Amino acid sequence: SMTNQNTSEITIRRAIGSDLETIVDFNSAMARETEGKTLDLGRLRPGVAAVLADGGWGFYLLAEIAGQVAGQLMITTEWSDWRNAYFWWIQSVYVIPEHRRRGVYRALDQQVRAQARLRGNVCGVRLYVDRRNHGAQKVYSSLGMCPSHYDMYEVEISE
Repeated sequence: SMTNQNTSEITIRRAIGSDLETIVDFNSAMARETEGKTLDLGRLRPGVAAVLADGGWGFYLLAEIAGQVAGQLMITTEWSDWRNAYFWWIQSVYVIPEHRRRGVYRALDQQVRAQARLRGNVCGVRLYVDRRNHGAQKVYSSLGMCPSHYDMYEVEISE
């Protein structure tokens, strides 16, 4: 069989406490790139740490190539009383630029779906995508995701 020599094997693992700074860096880079936002590290770092401390907020999956972290996503959960099951929300997606278009996100997505099926109490996987981010929309569509019939409304709660 033919193997593609320039794609190293992608392995997926759950993030642990020692991945804190990598995830903080990735989230900072993603916010700059997608929204031109500079995140407040005094908020971001404890926000990531809370997830890694496994307080039930969710979990991160990391994609590694040759021992280096190449991409990430976070899963948070939403309970659906209608379905008596959870929706998993994909958030904080980031793949470092030099590893894009090599199947890193696809590998993360496959692992999310496999873990969701194993849980047995997950009814669907959802994510938000910026209306202007056509590249991401194409990727999600190629993986069989469809736009939902819901629009999101929000109000910011200031402190």
